[in-house]
Amino acid sequence: MQARATGELDVNVQRLGLALEPNGDPSEAEGILNPASARTRDGKLLLYPRDVARGNISRVGLTEAVADGDRFSFRRNGFVLEPSAVYELRPSPGYGCEDPRATFIPALDQYVMTYTAFGPQGPRIAIATSKDGYSFERVGKLVFDKPGMHIGDDKDAAFFPEPVRSPAGVTSLAFYHRPMLHLSAVDGRASIPIIERMPYRDRESIRIGYIPLEPALKDRAKLLDVCESELVLAPDANWGSLKVGCGTPPVRIDEGWMSIFHGVDVIGEGARPKLRYAAGLVIHDLQDIQKIVYRSAQPILRPEDESELHGIVDNVVFPTAIDPRPDLGARVFDFYYGMADWSIGAGRLMLGGGPGTQREPAESAA
Repeated sequence: MQARATGELDVNVQRLGLALEPNGDPSEAEGILNPASARTRDGKLLLYPRDVARGNISRVGLTEAVADGDRFSFRRNGFVLEPSAVYELRPSPGYGCEDPRATFIPALDQYVMTYTAFGPQGPRIAIATSKDGYSFERVGKLVFDKPGMHIGDDKDAAFFPEPVRSPAGVTSLAFYHRPMLHLSAVDGRASIPIIERMPYRDRESIRIGYIPLEPALKDRAKLLDVCESELVLAPDANWGSLKVGCGTPPVRIDEGWMSIFHGVDVIGEGARPKLRYAAGLVIHDLQDIQKIVYRSAQPILRPEDESELHGIVDNVVFPTAIDPRPDLGARVFDFYYGMADWSIGAGRLMLGGGPGTQREPAESAA
């Protein structure tokens, strides 16, 4: 892929090709996609893909990286989460543990995995923790019960790796999430005309939730207590106009906290409009993560290859994992993304500049 300048930030994205595709096992009959990633304490790269069995039953797999030059292939090694909790199971098809993201949080000395638990209530955010990256224990579903909070369908969660100060001034663990509109959860395509008439801020957007650190250090169950949630990134007219959501967990760069997010647009016309999932960059201020210092004016990755254009869901690139590559350069990152809800692609993000690089200004949605 050609380098594509995005505002004043020099961004180069290279496709590295297929990372994983279904291998014929029944656990992957309907795809292997949307992985989390982590580095073990001794530096080994792990991917945690969503493995989808027939009937849209999802598990979180475990794969270990095998070096192949400056790239990796991946060897399967079972599952880290299979649907077993009451909030992951239901009698009808379509349930399980979906779309994980993983973050090592030094303040907890734990890997924290967020995932969409799809059970009797619909999609909810759940978390599990691990000391080694190989064996995870469920903590439960996040609890949004404070005044004014969205209670209902929610997806696309990922934690920041370091504690931050919340808008209320409390030292907290912060995470992305995307509360869903009830009408889109019921019938996504039929809801498009209604959503397109809504103000951008009222469409499905990225929020940041805050969990006070001190109680969580004393009692792991307190990791579920969300005390604040603020809108941080809403759709806009340039791209991602229908909805936006978290992609990868954030990583620290000189300009702030950077992550790759996804945005959804309507393409085509007629009775059955098509949707396109593309990817862009967002950078948060290091000290005040509610402040957006950069947002891609255009996508850095669009569906273009055959594996991205056609699959279980067409026209999808869906980034969920990012792996800093200091062995290749201080501003080089590999990322992994779902391709058309069927397989996993790898990409490489290279940023030019460094401290003092000019940035495209963006207003916080909060």
